[in-house]
Amino acid sequence: MATHDGDRVVALSRQLTQAHHELRRRLGEIRTNIGHRRLADDTLLTHCLAFCAALTSHHRGEDDGMFSQLLRERPDLAGTVAKLVEDHGLISSILSRVGELANRAAGSDGPALQAIGRELDGLAAIMESHFSYEERTIGAALDGGTPDPDWPERVFGFGGA
Repeated sequence: MATHDGDRVVALSRQLTQAHHELRRRLGEIRTNIGHRRLADDTLLTHCLAFCAALTSHHRGEDDGMFSQLLRERPDLAGTVAKLVEDHGLISSILSRVGELANRAAGSDGPALQAIGRELDGLAAIMESHFSYEERTIGAALDGGTPDPDWPERVFGFGGA
């Protein structure tokens, strides 16, 4: 199944891949800026927290919408979805740590940013594995048909973040 994006039809799997690409890009930018301290610390922390909110929104949209609908159509994907939801829990824990570190780092010095950088490095590795697995395992199912999905904006739009 495909959805309309302006005047063109875009497959749901492609939209998922594009959303993942955007999240990877945002995280990469934050990691680069932390490593080089290119932005004022408070601005950098604001970007970091906005990224955390965007990734959380994306995963909540998947858990509450996309996965539920997929499982109604494709119960054979239950094991795959369970693995992805488990990954979301792990990622959520990392995002909580990043948020705590960011809140403590406000007005702090380099070591606080370094701690956030280390967490984000680990997050990047987990995200890459998770996104690749998700795209491989459920991409075809998404394009195979989910009638009138109501979840794409939550999954692909990051809740406006």
